[in-house]
Amino acid sequence: MKLRSLLFVPGDRPDRFAKAAASGADAVIIDLEDSVAVNRKIVAREATAEYLSGDRPIPVFVRVNPQDSHLTHDDLASVLPYMPDGIVLPKAEGARSVNWLRAEAAAVADSQDGEAPPILPIATETPGAVFDLGALREVAHHLVGVSWGAEDLPAAIGAATAREADGRYTAPFEMVRSLTLFAAHAAGVAAIDTVFPNIKDEAGLAAYVGRAARDGFSGMLAIHPSQVAAINAGFTPSAEQLAHAQSVVDAFAANPAAGVLQMDGKMIDAPHLKAALSILTRA
Repeated sequence: MKLRSLLFVPGDRPDRFAKAAASGADAVIIDLEDSVAVNRKIVAREATAEYLSGDRPIPVFVRVNPQDSHLTHDDLASVLPYMPDGIVLPKAEGARSVNWLRAEAAAVADSQDGEAPPILPIATETPGAVFDLGALREVAHHLVGVSWGAEDLPAAIGAATAREADGRYTAPFEMVRSLTLFAAHAAGVAAIDTVFPNIKDEAGLAAYVGRAARDGFSGMLAIHPSQVAAINAGFTPSAEQLAHAQSVVDAFAANPAAGVLQMDGKMIDAPHLKAALSILTRA
C-alpha cells in the first residue's frame, strides 16, 4: 500500500468524504477522535460505517478514540463489520497498546472471520510512549506504519510550544520525531511524519515535506486537501533522483565482484546501492 499522503477528514462530516477521496491522497483517515465533539460520536460512527459499506476509490483508515477514552470499543463495533483498510490508534504506548487494540477488535468481532485491519499507531502523544517506541518491533507484523504527534505531547508535559518561530521543532520534539523515524524503520514499516498545521503556508509545507523525505520518512499526514499535492510531490522521487539511482544500480550490475566503485568523482559502496534500490522501489 503506497502511503505518501494520508488525509484526515472528520467522521461527522460525510459531505466531505468524497472530496477527500478525490483529493489525490493515497489514503483517507476518517477521524472519530479529536475533530469530533463528544455529542457527535454516534453520528460520526454511523456516517463512517455507511461510507465504508460502499465502494472505496482509495484506502480508508479510521482513527478511533484512545484507550483511556472508553470509546474505542464502540468505535470498533461500528466500523469493523465493514473492514476498513487500517485503524489509526492515537496515544499509542508501544506494543502493549497495539496488542490491547487487537484484543478489543477480537472481542468486538467475536464471530467474524478474518484478521483485524493493520494498525497505524500515533506513537508519541504521551511522555511514556516515547520510551516504548522500540517495542513496536515486537508487533511489526500488525502495523502498516508508525507516525507521531506534535500537539498532544507538548500539552502533556507543559511545554509552551513544540516549534520555533520558523516552524522547526524545538530540541525535545525534534528528538521525538527522530526516534519515531528510527522506530518505524526498525520495525520495517512506513515512517509517516506528522501534520503541518498551517494550511496557508505553502512554502513552509514544501520545506517541511522536503526535510521529511530527506531524513527518511516515506509519507505524511495531511489535514486539508490543499496539502496533498505538495506532499505527494515531495515523497515521489524526481527524475534526477531516479536517473542517479539507476546509474548506481547499473554500475554495480556491470561490476558484480566490486565492493566499491567510483562514480562522478565519488566513492560508492553497498549502502549507496541499497539507497538506490529503495528509491527505485518507491517510484
